[in-house]
Parts: sequence; C-alpha cells; structure tokens
Amino acid sequence: MTTQKMKREHVVIGPEGTPLTLADLPKPDTVRWVIRRKAEVVAAVRGGLLTLDAACERYGLSGEEFLSWQRSIESHGIAGLRTTRVQQYR
Repeated sequence: MTTQKMKREHVVIGPEGTPLTLADLPKPDTVRWVIRRKAEVVAAVRGGLLTLDAACERYGLSGEEFLSWQRSIESHGIAGLRTTRVQQYR
C-alpha cells in the first residue's frame, strides 16, 4: 500500500467563529469593506493565514489602514469597525 500525504489547508477561526481559509477571504478586488470582510482579513493575519505584507498587497491596503482595523477590534470589538461609529470611539 502506498501512503499518500494529505495536504492540509491552513485554517483559522474567523470573526463569526467559523473556519476561515484563503478561499473564504474577500476577493482581492474588493472595494466595499463591510465590517465582516475587515474582520476576516484581520483574523487571517492574526492566525497566520496571511502575513501583514501579503494582506496589504492583496487588498491594496496601507499598513496603517490594516493596523487601524486591528486596533479598532482590540479596543471596541468588531463593532469598532463601523466607519459611521468612528467618532464615538475616539
């Protein structure tokens, strides 16, 4: 019998508590950044699915923009990603 190695895809837990893979991430040409998509990208970087540089390159983000998403989640949870709520959280 031949032993085959199964290639396991890297999986992290997404913002909604479900498994998240590269295939589940927003498309690279995403223009409309709703809360869930931002949170998925942050979860992917935190979990090692993408590096910060790879995420910024893939989505055309600046490092500061990504880090602001991450800080918002850390300080206020996912609701902190609401762009209309930014003033209340400052």
